[in-house]
Amino acid sequence: MSDDTVLPDAVAAHPLWRRAPVSLRPYIQLARLDRPIGWWLLLLPCWESSALASAALHRGPNLWHLALFFVGAVAMRGAGSAYNDLVDREIDAKVERTRNRPLASGRVTPRAAMLFIAAQCLVGLGVLLCFNGYTIAVTLVSPLIVAIYPFAKRFTSWPQAVLGLAFAYGGLLGWTAQTGTLAAPAVLIYAAAVCWTIGYDTIYALQDIRDDEKAGILSTARTFGKNVRGAVGALYGVSVALAGLAIHLAGGGLFAFAGLAAYAAHLAWQVWRTSETCPVAVALRLFRSNRDAGLLLFAGLFAQSLQAYFFG
Repeated sequence: MSDDTVLPDAVAAHPLWRRAPVSLRPYIQLARLDRPIGWWLLLLPCWESSALASAALHRGPNLWHLALFFVGAVAMRGAGSAYNDLVDREIDAKVERTRNRPLASGRVTPRAAMLFIAAQCLVGLGVLLCFNGYTIAVTLVSPLIVAIYPFAKRFTSWPQAVLGLAFAYGGLLGWTAQTGTLAAPAVLIYAAAVCWTIGYDTIYALQDIRDDEKAGILSTARTFGKNVRGAVGALYGVSVALAGLAIHLAGGGLFAFAGLAAYAAHLAWQVWRTSETCPVAVALRLFRSNRDAGLLLFAGLFAQSLQAYFFG
C-alpha cells in the first residue's frame, strides 16, 4: 500500500494533505489533520466556555486564550487520535472504514507512533503552562479519561459517554482560565457538551454498525438500534437545556440565547435526518455538521461578551 492512500472519511482536497510530502502523509492521517472536524469538536467547548466566562465577567473575548485553545486542541486531538489508533490497530484492521489507517495497515510502526504522540503532548503541555495554576490542576484529570477511552468499547455499550467526558473537557477549562475557579455555569456547559458529544458520536458510529457487530465492538448506535433518532434527540435536548441554564446563571443576554436557539435548530435538523438505516455518506455529513452547530452557539456567546463589555 502506498503512503498516499486517502481514508474514507478524510477531506481529500485538504491543502495540508495535497502539499505534504508523501513520507509525512501517514502521520497527517495518524493525527487526523486531514479530518479537521475532530479538533473543531475538541476546540468548541473550550471556546464556548471562554466566551461564556467573558460575558459573565463583562469582559471582551479573550483572544489570547482562544488562540491557545486552538493550538492545544489541534495538538491534543492529534495525540489522542494516534493513541487511539495504537490501541485499536488490530480492531481497525477488521473494520472496512478503518483498515487502511496507518497503524492498522502497517505504514507506521508502533514505536514511531509513540514518539509522534510524545511530541504532540509536549506541544499541549507548552500550551497548558500558559494558563493559571488552577486550570493546570483541573486539566490533570483529563489524560486519565483519554487513556480509558480506547478500551471503553470493549466493556461498555456507552463508549461515546467516555468520549464525551474527554472531548467536552474544555467546557471547564475556558471558564477556569479566566476566573481561576469552577462555578455552576462551567459545570453546566461541560455537561451540555458531554451530551452533545454522545449524540454526534452516536451518529458517527452508524457508519460502522454492521462491522462493529461482527467484531464485537460496543457502541450507543448498536444499543439504541431502531430508537436511535429518539435517543439522539433526547441527548441533544438535554444539551440545549443545560447550555440554556448555564447561560441564564452567567447573566443571560439576547445574543447568547439567540446563539442557543440557532444551536438547537441545527441539532433538530440533525435528529430529523438520523435513522438506524442512515446511509454512511449521510451519517458522515451529519457528524461533520456539528462544527457548524457548535460555532453557532459560540458566535452567540462571543457576541454577548462583546455586548457586555461595550454596553454593560
